[in-house]
Amino acid sequence: MTGFLIALHTLVSFLLISVILMQASQGGGLSGTFGGQAASSVLGGQNAGNVLSRITTWLATLFLSLAVVISMLSGPSSKDTTSIVKQAAEDRPIVPSTEQIQPNSDATLDLGGDQ
Repeated sequence: MTGFLIALHTLVSFLLISVILMQASQGGGLSGTFGGQAASSVLGGQNAGNVLSRITTWLATLFLSLAVVISMLSGPSSKDTTSIVKQAAEDRPIVPSTEQIQPNSDATLDLGGDQ
């Protein structure tokens, strides 16, 4: 299912890019390159910008919605929400404690001197 949503997201991405590039900006955009006059006559002179703006809005909304759904589906599951540090602490091997050897208070230390 995630693969299908990613493929749909890619398709929406390409459609969104192409619709944005077809919109006329101050420089004319790519609408004139790909027959902007034909698009204006089909969509109507005044309504061409409005239709492209509406399509852009719908595609952008669909793009963001798909991004959120894909991230929720492919995110970590609820059982894996513990931190990495906590998992490492639990997996750490238990080292046996070393007993500290206390010197006997009755024993005297012989440094090798003659008495």
